[in-house]
Amino acid sequence: MRRLLKWLLILAVPAGGVVMAGYFGQQYLKAKSVPRFTTATVSTGKIETVVNSTGPVKPVLTISVGSFVSGPIKEILVGFNDAVKKDQVLARVDPLLLESTLDRETAALKTQEAELARIQAQLDQAEKNYKRAEALREKNKDYISDQEMDQLHYAKVALEAQKKVAQANILAGKAGVKYATRNLDLAEIKSPVNGIVIERKVEPGQTLASTFQTPELFIIAPDLTTMYVYASVDEADIGQIRKAKEEDRPVKFTVDSYPEEVFTGKIFQIRMNATTTQNVVTYPVVIEAPNPGLKLVNLMTANVSFQIDVRENVTRVPVAAIRFVPPDNLLLKPDDKEYTQVKAKKDPKEGEEKLSAERRAEQAKTRNKRVVWVQEGDKVVAIPITVGLMDSQFAELVSGDLKPGQVLVTGLEGATGRENR
Repeated sequence: MRRLLKWLLILAVPAGGVVMAGYFGQQYLKAKSVPRFTTATVSTGKIETVVNSTGPVKPVLTISVGSFVSGPIKEILVGFNDAVKKDQVLARVDPLLLESTLDRETAALKTQEAELARIQAQLDQAEKNYKRAEALREKNKDYISDQEMDQLHYAKVALEAQKKVAQANILAGKAGVKYATRNLDLAEIKSPVNGIVIERKVEPGQTLASTFQTPELFIIAPDLTTMYVYASVDEADIGQIRKAKEEDRPVKFTVDSYPEEVFTGKIFQIRMNATTTQNVVTYPVVIEAPNPGLKLVNLMTANVSFQIDVRENVTRVPVAAIRFVPPDNLLLKPDDKEYTQVKAKKDPKEGEEKLSAERRAEQAKTRNKRVVWVQEGDKVVAIPITVGLMDSQFAELVSGDLKPGQVLVTGLEGATGRENR
């Protein structure tokens, strides 16, 4: 009997160990299988929707100053960033050839004037000869024959014609002198406006060749106190940009030179000359912005944020809570219709991309109908909501059974893929 008890005790120890190991193993596996949710809280605050873009900063107006005449640059009187006045001389082209042209045209004009004087003298003589012949003919027709009268008459007519030619040549000579004088004046390249020289493209001694295209020498900005930013906006956002312009909403931007300073402007123009790059259509949007302290410089890159809409002191739902889709095994109500709807939105069936335009428009109208999840034990329950304005972190709560401070499930610890989208 004692031996039997001894063997029973010997067998009971390992059996008990196995039972205990099984029990604690079950408890461990059960604890390990309990989901651990990541959460976020419904809050109250500000929501601002923006469209971001980039673009170069440029002056409102730039004027290109060129040269109409050709020749070597003799003198340059201004440089980069110099302030200039209207009609101020910026540079001079060597006038030697232009002065020679003017002298030649002046000499040609004087020659034509002398030729006119000579013809006029011959014409006066011819008119007197003709009058004398007429007087003699009145006394006696036999003194002057008809042939002689014709010769005197047509000699006068020919000289009158030569006089008209000489007068026309004088007009052409005056035009030549005027043209040469103007070219000589244009050898002094002057500023057409008050402004600042933002670019100089010529050096002393450089030769200008003004043929079919006027060479560009200087670029002058009349006003740098106001600048334009030329931002490229995706076609999907142009509707929102147009609405922001109608509502006169501000546009804010930064530049790399002053990363801690925010510049503010307004939408000046939405241009229609679209650009297509790799099937992406963008439109230029011009932003007008003041330039305090002239900090904004030509061709700086601006990082632009167009304010589309803003809400103050609204109930906010974390966007991560809206994007979360729990797996089926965590649903407290496996047949939850709200879950079925949100799953259909997340995982569209094959062929739905072929919907008609009307159907796509109808679906777009219901895009604000969303679902969030609250934890009950180790399961989750769906709460349908309607959202309004949305930014990268929060969505405005328009309707739904939620209150500030309420905790929402945003994901599973360690999970990847659809559950934490």
